[in-house]
Amino acid sequence: MHPDSHPERGSGTVLAAALGLVVITAMVLVLLLAQSAVMASRAASAADLAALAAADAARGLTVGEPCAVAAAVAARHNARVTACAEGTGQTVEVRTELEARTVVGAATGHALAGPPP
Repeated sequence: MHPDSHPERGSGTVLAAALGLVVITAMVLVLLLAQSAVMASRAASAADLAALAAADAARGLTVGEPCAVAAAVAARHNARVTACAEGTGQTVEVRTELEARTVVGAATGHALAGPPP
């Protein structure tokens, strides 16, 4: 065996590459979670706005059928209404789903709106 050769020669490079891979993987996961949180917030906002507009239509404050109004408002926010139901007391319940999908799936929102108490 040559006096300058060591069995651990180059192991630091392998460890640094492995550590770099772990850091990059962690950053990708954090970015995916952040993207999912933003998309969930957008879906919830679309549901809130659609439900409020539908409740106004149900009360006669605006023209249109409540669920059609909700669908139009959701579409303006790049979402679609997956469920819309008029309840008692002029309330409207709306579920939305964003048209854009993330790696982890579609972002959904849910809202219930009605007249003030």
